[in-house]
Amino acid sequence: MHPVREKAQLSPNVTRLVVEAPRIAQIREPGQFVIVHLGPGAERIPLTIADADPEAGTITLVIQSVGKSTADLVALEVGDAIVDIAGPLGRPTELIESGHAICVGGGVGTAVVHPIAQGLAAKGVRVTSIIGGRSREWVIFEEELGRYGDVVVCTDDGSYGRHGFVTDALKDALDAGGVDEIYAVGPVPMMKAVSALTAPYGVPTLVSLNAIMVDGTGMCGGCRVSVGGKTVYACVDGPEFNGHQVDFRELADRLTTYRTFEQAAQERAQQIHVRKMAELAASAPEPETGEDVPTGRPSDLQEASR
Repeated sequence: MHPVREKAQLSPNVTRLVVEAPRIAQIREPGQFVIVHLGPGAERIPLTIADADPEAGTITLVIQSVGKSTADLVALEVGDAIVDIAGPLGRPTELIESGHAICVGGGVGTAVVHPIAQGLAAKGVRVTSIIGGRSREWVIFEEELGRYGDVVVCTDDGSYGRHGFVTDALKDALDAGGVDEIYAVGPVPMMKAVSALTAPYGVPTLVSLNAIMVDGTGMCGGCRVSVGGKTVYACVDGPEFNGHQVDFRELADRLTTYRTFEQAAQERAQQIHVRKMAELAASAPEPETGEDVPTGRPSDLQEASR
């Protein structure tokens, strides 16, 4: 069992959980991930280790709630526990030893570049982080990344930092010269755009691929991707690859494989929620003051729970 020790809401749909995993905390390296299994019947979810505290025996997981399984994870409270956490898995990030590196993070990917920036700074590499979000409330890990170098924040609506995309700020940095390596993590379209931008400059670019995984050890084949015209497995050969060689079109297509199953799971979860609300309403005592209460019909209960 892996108890939750801390919980924080980072953005409207991103949550940070600090959980006990002492053996993983001792040996994890930047870029590695874990497979999280909440409990019996739950899905196995790959999550990058955003940070670790070997002395406290904890690791930090940053979770974007996009479906039923991730919603179940972020519903955990301090004191609750995750049944299984397997790891660390994947190949550690190949960090440059000197020079200037730029870490580009989009959305929850900003948490994934954090241990990379951390590792680079420990080697004495100059680190610049370029991070983005739709608006100010979606920007995460700005303070944490600021411990390791300069941080440039971009927002789509201009509500905070620089108005525009991370690629706009990255282009300015590339034009200024002196960039030795790019590490980019975020949505597939963002990583594709970063890789296309850096290619003409000849700057090596590593991207972390968020392929579908089940076991995380190369047995299921669900995370296979094409890199340089060859089939590789994100879980054991990655998750980081040369962005200039990744077939992003194939990756994006494979990520939609289970979309209909996810929608069905969310619908079942909603139906269960409505049924439980109806049962609670039916078992509640009659009001004595005459005030209105939900009748127990799904439409009333959905409205009451908003």
